[in-house]
Amino acid sequence: MSKDNIDKAHKEKIMEMIKKAGSEEYETSWNKMGTYSTSKKKSNVKKGSNARAQGARFELKVRKDLEEKGRVVDKWSNNVDLDNDSSKDTQGGHKNLQAGDSGEPRGKLIIAKRKYNPFSKALTIGTGFPDFISIKYIHEGVYSVIGVEVKMNGTLSKIEKQKCAWYLKNNIFSAIWIAKKGVKRGLILYDDFSEKYGEKYNKT
Repeated sequence: MSKDNIDKAHKEKIMEMIKKAGSEEYETSWNKMGTYSTSKKKSNVKKGSNARAQGARFELKVRKDLEEKGRVVDKWSNNVDLDNDSSKDTQGGHKNLQAGDSGEPRGKLIIAKRKYNPFSKALTIGTGFPDFISIKYIHEGVYSVIGVEVKMNGTLSKIEKQKCAWYLKNNIFSAIWIAKKGVKRGLILYDDFSEKYGEKYNKT
């Protein structure tokens, strides 16, 4: 591509940014330096906000349902770094000594990345994966420790499946449930990860 074509494409990109920033159809955000960041269509922003609100309400319903089943539930604030080389132990990480023999990415347990809240102007605890840690007393010295990921449609991404497999292989959870909406209104169903994906991820 010639310099003239690059300059033309750059100018067109700038003009498009200016157009969106001045349009009532778009919602424009600015970074801490006061320069342009992104422009999103307001209709899409509204849809995204509604979807997040719906997801948050379903999370609360799942938590209440688990508690009614006699389980102690709390938000899980950790995540899995699948790209980390397990031979390099870093502070705060759960060193993985078993990864690699099943073809899954090496990884380690990390604290979920913190998120910036523009309203309080503070960093808040990040959203971990899975959503919840759920504990239930079985008998003296024995507890059921289950991770619960809330997905209204019950579908996990490829990365999420790899993270679940890592948790189970490294004995972080005894099982992982995927909470989803049932066909009947108000019904919550739970898929066991090992039963649903165990054969493919060699976790059965």
